[in-house]
Amino acid sequence: MKNNNIIPESLLKALEGIRGFEREGFVQVHEAGAQLTSVRLNPAKQPSVAAPGDWLPIESQVPWCPTGYYLKERPSFTLDPLFHAGTYYVQEASSMFLWQALQQLTGQTGRHIGQSAEAAQHLPDQSLQYKVLDLCAAPGGKSSLLASFFPEGFIVANEVIRTRAAILVENLAKWGTHHVVVTNNDPAHFKPLGNYFDLIVADAPCSGSGMFRKDPAAIGEWSEENVMLCSQRQQRIIADIYPVLKENGLLIYSTCSYSKEENEDMLDWMINEFDLESCAVAVDPQWGIETVESDKHHAAGYRFYPNKAKGEGFFMAVLRKTSGNPVRYVKKNNLTAATKQEIATVANWLNEDAERFFFKQNELILAAPAVQKEHIALLQQHLYLRKAGAAVGTLKGKDLVPDHELALSLLMKAGLPSVAVDKETALQYLRKKEVNITSVVKGWTIVQYEGVNLGWVKVLPGRVNNYYPVEWRILKE
Repeated sequence: MKNNNIIPESLLKALEGIRGFEREGFVQVHEAGAQLTSVRLNPAKQPSVAAPGDWLPIESQVPWCPTGYYLKERPSFTLDPLFHAGTYYVQEASSMFLWQALQQLTGQTGRHIGQSAEAAQHLPDQSLQYKVLDLCAAPGGKSSLLASFFPEGFIVANEVIRTRAAILVENLAKWGTHHVVVTNNDPAHFKPLGNYFDLIVADAPCSGSGMFRKDPAAIGEWSEENVMLCSQRQQRIIADIYPVLKENGLLIYSTCSYSKEENEDMLDWMINEFDLESCAVAVDPQWGIETVESDKHHAAGYRFYPNKAKGEGFFMAVLRKTSGNPVRYVKKNNLTAATKQEIATVANWLNEDAERFFFKQNELILAAPAVQKEHIALLQQHLYLRKAGAAVGTLKGKDLVPDHELALSLLMKAGLPSVAVDKETALQYLRKKEVNITSVVKGWTIVQYEGVNLGWVKVLPGRVNNYYPVEWRILKE
């Protein structure tokens, strides 16, 4: 029997005056309870032997994101080795609208904010390094999207909750990029980095009404009081992070709430309090996204109603900072540099696609783009870094013990010893169980499934040691 009171009446009444809200269709789509599943492909890491439609049940493309796809059904992602290899990320389609905003308001990837395409062609390489902060980043959907959109950028993915930060590290390691830093800090901790970031994405903690269809349990946790508490918390977060944004930098604000207090009213509050102006994003009418305006400043916002747009409830807006004073940073390089001998050893395992610098965390050697050296050192002065660059490995005598992250990264040299396995063997490997692998090469060997790296084994006389991280192992049979 259908529950006609599934959505709180107070929320329905509050939405009645907002553009695009249609009560009957809104209630019906929640009562129907249909579930959408969407994924975003990793453009830098795809199986070499098949098209995406051959290994995922693809239905259609997400129209506002070129790498996003709706699936006909929800497969068991846990039992798909390609999911663990980082070839795609399971992400709600509405939140992929971030790609569209970036594409329209920053131009081509690698272009410095505020520069035309023509001017960007004449800028030195270092000026093409976007500095991007994903403020509330876990579990990693938007951070991995940012990493793909800005392949030469400097991406800082922050998560305040320690356990969620660990999940963020895992997901970004699987994505394979080494130009992302993961921090575990409160937004207020970023204040010493005044006028620093070109772009800040604030997917603010909210009352969660946009997830009612996906997670009906969230309905019982919703209240008008919680909406107001979330609005106050959102104001604190924006106030803390505003000084960190550069002049002409972009603030992309989003929630998974329908409540006006957390969305349009927040835009008016931000423009009242700070030197910010609204930026418009062009929307194709066929997408079903409603363009709305705040009451006072007519700031543009974009609402996703699940009875109109093919996605869950979502709100996004883009603001540009119109003022800012240059900040002189006191730079201290507290990074422990790798020695020439250590660098020479790890270089044998890495490709030569770009200049890098190498530093150490205890005995672990890490690699990051050379242009990020001073930026990582600056962040380390003020923030708690959970991940920077990509972990290459540790030295045991003159030999490298490769880190699991190296196997998943795009840094690894082509042609290193590898062994192709079938799906059953791949899943055994991902469960960190014994694997039956035949290899004429002894020593460190990459396990590959459908041409994509899963991790390391060490082939020894009479046995194969499985080096998949125990904390990442699949528990499902």
